[in-house]
Amino acid sequence: MGVVTRRRFTVDEYRKMAESGILAEDDRVELIEGEIVDVSPIGAAHASLVLRLNRVLVRLTGDHASVAVQNPVELSAESQPQPDLALLKPRADDYASWLPRPPDILLVIEVADSSVAYDRDIKIPLYGRAGIPEAWLIDLSGSGSIEIHRGPTPRGYRERVRPERGEAIPVPGLAGVVVAVDDLLP
Repeated sequence: MGVVTRRRFTVDEYRKMAESGILAEDDRVELIEGEIVDVSPIGAAHASLVLRLNRVLVRLTGDHASVAVQNPVELSAESQPQPDLALLKPRADDYASWLPRPPDILLVIEVADSSVAYDRDIKIPLYGRAGIPEAWLIDLSGSGSIEIHRGPTPRGYRERVRPERGEAIPVPGLAGVVVAVDDLLP
């Protein structure tokens, strides 16, 4: 992960750069606390797991939530990350009017292979500070584990748990909906 520039930008400035062509649609960058940051390229294992997670979450949530895949969410005036998956409250316009914001987001999931430290130390606390109820970090870098971060605070998350294979995880915001850890890991 590298910072593209040291000048701080707002979400509006970032959006205008994209609209004017300064940032191309296929540029692998995101806005994190006012900085435009390079995003790691996506490899086959990462892409495959995101596809599987999308299929699992869509099947489990039905019309009770929307699953956004690698789409931006607007956390603040200076942060517009692109989590690998975001579970959103359903809206009739499918977020055509504005990007999902913290009150719209039930869960974010980051899949990490080469970006574990960045996701754990930068993005996960960012989600907690924004008030996202829960963030999952799936580590593909060797451990093949899941970290669940719960209890958002102004400093990040209060709690981190690591469920094991064979366990089930409740899906936040959807009473009675659980997902098997085995369905989330390669």
